[in-house]
Amino acid sequence: MSDFDRNYATTRPGYRADQVAIDAGLRAYMIRVYNYMASGVALTGVLSWLTYQAAGGSAIEVVNGRLTGVGLTGFGHAIYSPGVSIILLLGTLGLVFFLSFRISRLQASTALSLFMLYAGLLGVALSSVFLTYTGSSITRTFFISAAAFGALSLYGYTTQRDLSPVGSFLIMGLFGLILAMLVNVFLGSQGLAFAISVIGVLIFAGLTAWDTQRIKEMYSANDDGTVTGRKAVMGALALYLDFINLFLFLLRFLGDRR
Repeated sequence: MSDFDRNYATTRPGYRADQVAIDAGLRAYMIRVYNYMASGVALTGVLSWLTYQAAGGSAIEVVNGRLTGVGLTGFGHAIYSPGVSIILLLGTLGLVFFLSFRISRLQASTALSLFMLYAGLLGVALSSVFLTYTGSSITRTFFISAAAFGALSLYGYTTQRDLSPVGSFLIMGLFGLILAMLVNVFLGSQGLAFAISVIGVLIFAGLTAWDTQRIKEMYSANDDGTVTGRKAVMGALALYLDFINLFLFLLRFLGDRR
């Protein structure tokens, strides 16, 4: 789309002027989606780091994957307590479901605010990754994830192949992955955990391409500003979840444990 030659297009026989407007509208819509998604990722990253620092930062002592309490501030004791962790988990899940099922009744600005609230809460919840992995390996994995995400999303945007059959297969695989993760909570199998990580990377790599194509096809030049805004928020949420999960699964391979 970025290579679209407007001068050539408008002089080509049979070319309609409204196609130029559709092309411009689609690009503006996709830029909006990516801007929302990037803002959500940035908010998650900043709040995750700030939460970790407020909890005690590098002074926090972790032994065999467990907090000892040494180095934790009062805020750290509160935010990493089981009760607060469960509340954050339920709160983020609730926001995703609320957005998904109520999006058609929300103003675009309200939907965007809820998305940013979700990104912020998830940032607080994900601050625990700094307890497990070194900051340098988290940064390295983030940029690797960003490069992979960009390439996969570009493929989904430009490919002429219909990715719908692949997407349906990946969704089924995602449900299976969630079930396997729940089972492994009780089994504690290292082998199964490794397999889950590999499959997780593959699933969210594929979902990134499929979601990008799906979001692109959601665009309609006939939509008003409110509908387009809603679609942009839901598209940003889908790509945000793809990126965050791709990053977390890659971190299991590339992250250096503290």
